[in-house]
Amino acid sequence: MTVKSERGRRRYVVFRVSADLTRETLIRGIPGGKRFNVIQCAEGWAVVRCAPSEIEECEGAVRAVFPGAETVTVSGTLRTLRDRYAVLKRNAPAKPVRKTAPEPGRKS
Repeated sequence: MTVKSERGRRRYVVFRVSADLTRETLIRGIPGGKRFNVIQCAEGWAVVRCAPSEIEECEGAVRAVFPGAETVTVSGTLRTLRDRYAVLKRNAPAKPVRKTAPEPGRKS
C-alpha cells in the first residue's frame, strides 16, 4: 500500500463541459503532460486529478481545451463525487480486477 507522504495527496476537480467532449480529446488538449490525469469525461461532466497545490492550474488547463468549462467542485475522493453526482457514478470506468491474496499455507 502506498503511503500518502511518499505519493502525495490528490484532488479531484469536477467540470461541466460540452456533452460532445471526449476523454481522449481532453487528454490530448491539456497542457502540462502527466501533472493532470483525466479520470472520466462523459455526458458533459469531466473529472481531472491533480495535486492540491495545482488546482488553479488544472482549471486553467481544462479551460484552455474547452473555454466554456465550469468548475463544479473539488474533492479528495472519487467515491464522494460519485455518491454526490449520479452522472459520474453512471459513467464511471470499470474497476480493474484485483488479484486476491493466496490462501494461508498455499503457495502461488
